[in-house]
Amino acid sequence: MPTLILVRHGRSTANTAGLLAGWTPGVALDERGSAQAAALPARLSALPISAVVTSPLQRCRETVAPLLAARPGLPEHTEDRIGECDYGDWSGRKLAELADEPLMEVVQRHPSAAAFPGGESMRAMQTRAAEAVREWNARVEHEHGEDAVYVMCSHGDIIKSLVAEALGLHLDLFQRISVEPCSVTAIRYTRLRPFLVRLGDTGDFASLAPREEPPGDDATVGGGAGAP
Repeated sequence: MPTLILVRHGRSTANTAGLLAGWTPGVALDERGSAQAAALPARLSALPISAVVTSPLQRCRETVAPLLAARPGLPEHTEDRIGECDYGDWSGRKLAELADEPLMEVVQRHPSAAAFPGGESMRAMQTRAAEAVREWNARVEHEHGEDAVYVMCSHGDIIKSLVAEALGLHLDLFQRISVEPCSVTAIRYTRLRPFLVRLGDTGDFASLAPREEPPGDDATVGGGAGAP
């Protein structure tokens, strides 16, 4: 079965503003995010990519634009099911404000029981994304062969949930996974099991350096902004 290259979108204006974007329209890449996207074609240059599948949201489409420009004729597809989690009434709000919401503790400690007001549950988010991957695996294999490699550009919580699903981890453990903006995660699927062969690879170790304000114990909902 194919190898799936999961790319999180580059850093967005919502990331730097500390907002939980969700499906809010008009969230674009910021200057650094655009630079990350511009570097993506060179990072993936050794791969014989058969197709690109992207979330319909602007920040993902902007992330794959340089890759598509560098490879004229590369098929591009849009897939709603790998769009960001529907955070409902939380969409567009500041993460700092949401930290005091009782639901946030559930999102952090017991995400399989978390459902966003006016939105969807994290369980439903994982299910739809995993179903999309299985269907695209079959389609890509049928159209391009069992050794094909293809790219999916999606969002932090989506990618983390797909990694957890591939590893057989309960969704309640997915907040232990971290994927930075424009990071590359690779999963090789086989008939019997998936293999996680890359996780959150940016090619840059700057985010591992100590920070003036060390990160807290909680995961950043939506994925965080990456290295400062």
